[in-house]
Amino acid sequence: MGEHGLGGRLADLAAAERAALVREIDASGAFAVDPRWREAFATVPRHLFVPYYYVSGAGGYERRWCESADPRGRERWLRGAYEDAPLATRLRDGVLVSSSSQPSLMALMLAELRVGDGARVLEIGAGTGYNAALLSYRLGDANVTTIDLDPEITESARRHLADAGYRPTVVTGDGARGVPERAPFDRIVATCTLTSIPSPWLAQCPPGALVLAPLATGLIALTVRDAAHAEGRFLRTPAFFVPLRGADRPEPEPVPFAGVPHRARENDLFRFLVALTRGVLDPQEAYALWEREGMPGRERYGVTVGDGHAWAWLDAPEGPYAWPLPGPSDPAPVRT
Repeated sequence: MGEHGLGGRLADLAAAERAALVREIDASGAFAVDPRWREAFATVPRHLFVPYYYVSGAGGYERRWCESADPRGRERWLRGAYEDAPLATRLRDGVLVSSSSQPSLMALMLAELRVGDGARVLEIGAGTGYNAALLSYRLGDANVTTIDLDPEITESARRHLADAGYRPTVVTGDGARGVPERAPFDRIVATCTLTSIPSPWLAQCPPGALVLAPLATGLIALTVRDAAHAEGRFLRTPAFFVPLRGADRPEPEPVPFAGVPHRARENDLFRFLVALTRGVLDPQEAYALWEREGMPGRERYGVTVGDGHAWAWLDAPEGPYAWPLPGPSDPAPVRT
């Protein structure tokens, strides 16, 4: 048997496909901030973390499986495992609940963590375990903790990680609560979309720690000042992830875009602003602001956490535009 249990031809194909994926990620510029992640992606075998996945088609989802009786099916599975694309890995009643993220986006997020040797990282959303394996390769098992709400997901992540030779700490629990028994963390990275910044995360970080998380179709990078305060800006890149699941986190209602021009409805940057200001600005108000401010990119927005609440802002925390983020605390001022 070849690499990680594959037969000779498939083992060679896996090595070639992984090398091609690393070249594609490199060409995207995702490694630019921290090129040391290139070695992790070149070494950790993604196919071990996606023994099966689902591909959507006209008739629903097609399941691709490493143990397909058809050799061509196994080859399709393996080639798909190394595409620079997200892979649906777990469905419940036809709804996606877990996936393996797009590798180039994972690479960008890991590079933007700007970790040093020995940094302690908490990952929110264990998924398949692939991201935890990349972190473990770079930082060592002892410095990596990953958490997920679903015991089936954490159990399969543990199995995938062990098959690949990695043993970070895998915890079953509500990611919004963090993992206090493993704190402090120098970095917290979420691979699921948030609606607000959970306060336990900041309390589990020392000053100067970084929290990187998907929020409103963007990626917010927050620098922690202390257990109750953090601030930072969004990265330029868009990001779409499965929502953080847990108690009292209902799915958001669809946004009514009546009265908004079609060109804005289909614009990614406008939809980002609508998501960021959900419940505060209606789409018509968001459109007026978006036009007035020259269709601002994500990097012009930021988030501040402090004094018992969190708010998003455009250009500057104390500038003319600010909107509270949802959460259990008292609302922040609205400036529009």
